[in-house]
Amino acid sequence: MAWNEPGGNGGGDKDPWGGGKQGPPDLDEALRKLQEKLGGIFGGGRGSGGSGGSSRGSGIPGSLIALVAGVLLLAWAALGLYQVDQQERGVVLRFGKYYDTVQPGLQWNPPLIDEVMTVNVTKVRSSAHREQMLTEDQNIVEVDLSVQYTVADPKDFVLKVRDPERSLQHATESAMRHVVGGSEMYQVLTEGREQIAVDVHERLQTYLDNYSTGIQVTQVNIQNTAPPPEVQEAFDDVIKAKEDEERVKNEAQAYSNGIIPEARGQAQRQIEEANAYKEQVIAQAQGEAQRFEQLLLEYNKAPEVTRERLYIDAIQGVLSRTSKVMVDVEGGNNLLYLPLDKLVSQSSSLGPTGGAGQPDIRELTNRVVEQLRRDNASNTISRREGR
Repeated sequence: MAWNEPGGNGGGDKDPWGGGKQGPPDLDEALRKLQEKLGGIFGGGRGSGGSGGSSRGSGIPGSLIALVAGVLLLAWAALGLYQVDQQERGVVLRFGKYYDTVQPGLQWNPPLIDEVMTVNVTKVRSSAHREQMLTEDQNIVEVDLSVQYTVADPKDFVLKVRDPERSLQHATESAMRHVVGGSEMYQVLTEGREQIAVDVHERLQTYLDNYSTGIQVTQVNIQNTAPPPEVQEAFDDVIKAKEDEERVKNEAQAYSNGIIPEARGQAQRQIEEANAYKEQVIAQAQGEAQRFEQLLLEYNKAPEVTRERLYIDAIQGVLSRTSKVMVDVEGGNNLLYLPLDKLVSQSSSLGPTGGAGQPDIRELTNRVVEQLRRDNASNTISRREGR
């Protein structure tokens, strides 16, 4: 049976609001009881022995305080939430002292107690420098240099150095002056720029590690190197002279590359010709030796005939290479000149010829001997008549 059904002791005892009367509950009474409980929790006065109106008046400020306190607590807790991006790291300071380095994600730290400083550790930053400095050979050059770097250690970057980027500038200038001061002007302006950039990179990273800046140098680029404007024209002349020197060297190298193989070829050809001549002389000598041996066998068989034949061959070889012959006549005062070249030509045109178009040496010898006899006889007759 419902509490408000008629019958059964009037049904008034079943009123859930505890009242002896039927009707809506007393909201003021319920609020008063709640205020008393909250006031007891937060130190508010409890309405004992007072009227209902005075109790309600003392409970209202306590509820407001509790509400404000709850709101402030929620706001304080909400302020502690923060987001660290994927490319960042968070450096947490608790009461001004380093506490932790947080990773990317949603983080919470007590507000007003912890301080969080986020640092981008993946961004490639750049620092440009342009300075005039003195080289090893007492010349002034202008160097335009850029440094690319990232943050490797967020803690050192935030806490160890007051201004790490300014420290980077000072360290870069120091490293650049040290390296350029140990190099000559020509190397700085031309072919030595790459090596200078490598040396500056190594020295700069050493400086930054000693300072505990937390900076990692990724690359050092030398954008431009130039002499001062006052000597630019003279330096251009020097560069042109260097280019002419390189051009002449290249031309000389090309000529060398062309002439040396040719000379080597000629030398090899002469060596081959010398070897061929050597083989020819050796073969000819061996042939002459064999011929002499065979001739010796024939000489042993017929010495007179062989001797005469050798004499005739020798005379033929001599007379064939000379145009004049002087003959010393026995008993005469003067040398007798025999025009053997004309005799040879006449005999070749009139008389029979030997092999290969040469006159017969026997016939020529007979003519010479006959002429000598006639001249000798005429000289003998002349001397007798004169006597």
